[in-house]
Amino acid sequence: MAGPRHGSEGLRVRGRVQGVGFRPAVWRLAREEGLTGEVHNDGAGVHIEIWGPAPARARFRQRLTAEAPPLARIDAVEPVPTAAAAAPDAFRIAESRTGPANTGVVPDAPVCPACLAELFDPADRRYRYPFLNCTHCGPRYTITDAVPYDRPNTAMADFALCPDCRAEYTDPADRRFHAQPIACPACGPRLRLRRPDGTAVPGEDPVAGVRAHLEDGAVVAIKGIGGFHLAVDARNRAAVERLRARKNRGGKPFALMAANAASLRPWATVDPAAAALLESPARPVTLLPKTEPEGEVAERLAPGMAWLGAMLPYAPVHYLLFHEAAGRPAGTDWLAQPQALVLVMTSANPGGEPLVTDGDEAVARLGGIADVLLDHDRPIRIGCDDGVVRPGPGGRPIRLRRGRGEVPDPVPRAASGPPVLATGAWLNNTVCLTRADEAFVSQHIGDLANRATIEAMEAAAAHLERLLDTTPAAVACDRHPDFPSTRFAERLAAERGIPMVPVQHHHAHIAAVAAEHGLEGPVLGLALDGVGLGDDGGLWGGELLRVAGADYRRLGSLAPLPLPGGDRAAREPWRMAAAALHTMGRGAEIPRRIPDQPGGEAVAAMLARGVNCPVTSSAGRLFDAAAGLLGVRHVAGFEGQAAMELESRAVRHGPAEPLAEGFRRRGATLDFAPLLAYLADGPPVGAGAAVFHATVAAGLAAWTAAAAEREGVNRVALGGGCWANHLLSGDVRRRLEAVGLSVYTATQVPPGDGGLSLGQAWVTGLRMRSEPCV
Repeated sequence: MAGPRHGSEGLRVRGRVQGVGFRPAVWRLAREEGLTGEVHNDGAGVHIEIWGPAPARARFRQRLTAEAPPLARIDAVEPVPTAAAAAPDAFRIAESRTGPANTGVVPDAPVCPACLAELFDPADRRYRYPFLNCTHCGPRYTITDAVPYDRPNTAMADFALCPDCRAEYTDPADRRFHAQPIACPACGPRLRLRRPDGTAVPGEDPVAGVRAHLEDGAVVAIKGIGGFHLAVDARNRAAVERLRARKNRGGKPFALMAANAASLRPWATVDPAAAALLESPARPVTLLPKTEPEGEVAERLAPGMAWLGAMLPYAPVHYLLFHEAAGRPAGTDWLAQPQALVLVMTSANPGGEPLVTDGDEAVARLGGIADVLLDHDRPIRIGCDDGVVRPGPGGRPIRLRRGRGEVPDPVPRAASGPPVLATGAWLNNTVCLTRADEAFVSQHIGDLANRATIEAMEAAAAHLERLLDTTPAAVACDRHPDFPSTRFAERLAAERGIPMVPVQHHHAHIAAVAAEHGLEGPVLGLALDGVGLGDDGGLWGGELLRVAGADYRRLGSLAPLPLPGGDRAAREPWRMAAAALHTMGRGAEIPRRIPDQPGGEAVAAMLARGVNCPVTSSAGRLFDAAAGLLGVRHVAGFEGQAAMELESRAVRHGPAEPLAEGFRRRGATLDFAPLLAYLADGPPVGAGAAVFHATVAAGLAAWTAAAAEREGVNRVALGGGCWANHLLSGDVRRRLEAVGLSVYTATQVPPGDGGLSLGQAWVTGLRMRSEPCV
């Protein structure tokens, strides 16, 4: 480095600094400070060399972080040697350099205000162009093949720039300088409207055509950023029911899309915290309390639920649909006003299959669902569904599904370590790849119940390896030997000659929370979920653990309940109600209490003989038993339906006091038998649901607080899918904090199985640090 007054210095900037307009921002700052030198991208991030007086260089360094572009995230600015022997006569942006990738990849971003202004300006050359973007917005992760993030490494490689776009792309003063997806009507991708058989629908404007089909009640498949949606007019009852039947959706809720938060207020309550989530760069589906819980339209969209899922537009094509419905007003003022059009927007995938991302694939897989397809010719390199969140207690959002707009933002790790690929579990699968001191958790992949979803898991893992230019040194998985994710891990380990590290399911749940918060010391873990294979081969699901990094010890569990019919009991809550009655010595009541289920007598006999009735400590099955006893739900149409409806009944009722002596602690076991007996005696449904939630929270808190005192640990991590329950998580947190315990929950990944891959990777990384031969 040269002298302190008129010298030079090199800077390495790490973080999310490619594809966000960082180089032109550096160029502008250097010119304003009178510095010369250069900036370029490479595999490690952004490399800068500046020449000039020391005060100007100091101001440049300060402004570099203070005035970073809106999508940038600077993790580190490190000094490096300069390469030039003498000061250049100007500051320039140099070509990208290759090398090992060690930089952040940017999530997809919603249309920015500047691009929206162009989209609705009749005098602009990109007026109503559905693929406009700039360095502050547009697709990133879903179109990227590899780093450095340059156009040849994206899905835009085959779209040659026209002279106008080329001029913008090469001008450092333009906000589209090196915006890799840059395009316009003259040179970029195009929309096309197609029939289910793939033939073209005549008409000059595909967006206008889609609007007309929606008005007629059609089901429309719309290709967006991360895949296709299926859309109908939310106010059209026949269209909603048609979509539900064609998709075999059962009673599962639909999500809405509205032009803005104001347009949602007739449907749901949008408080400031919810509005902030809706309008955040990730644009997730956000769960909102129904404005009229018993309203006919809202109930049709989310049967039995106290909330609606809703999101705002993020792709230009979404905005164009609302613009068309509003009569094509000029300017953007209309976007601040409530709009009449509200759409059902649900993932375009036949039940249980991966998201559809390709036009020809849409013809093959959606032909029996959609009446018309709005397709385009910009490829999607990796499917990425919408994320789902709900506002949580204390302003902490609960992430239910990690998706577009947040993937692949990394979770920082407390220490660097060898790269690990973790393959998750069976339900709500994600994969995770670590690199140095970061963990990259994939988008939601789904349940591994079919070959297509298993292939999607494998493709997501390969995409992360390619994008991060990282080869794992070990592969982690669930301990269950029959999960497809475990078999995938076994195959990778054998093919590559690397260790495979099985991680117990509930240990991984708590480890995921510990990983988020950097908790390497002892922590108590309250792991509540549906089921996971225990160390003893049993079906665990309501566990109190002591976790110390890569090691854990089971301190206790919920009192076991039998599962009459095995896995079938998880889909039929009435069976769990029958199990509860049996454990109370009231098995004779089963056929009479559940008359709508013809198998009642057979199940009662099965329980009496102990045939095909494995036992479980599952908290999820405890919730099912409560739902069945109260008559909330006897047969579930989708995972978690009974528990969600039970929570909804409690929300609508309002707060309740815990049942006096509603639980008992017997050694290491927490038993809610008195609470189940109360529910079996037939309280009003709403009151029963509210008392159930309050009593379970009180019991869990007392059980955990006693263990904390006994173990000398004052930190508690809440992991597992049951913590998606707003009432439960809020009440337990309040009770534990009231006795001086520190409580940690999942925020960057889901508390349920969608976060398991992070926990698996964290545990395996710690084991490799302490046992390098693992």
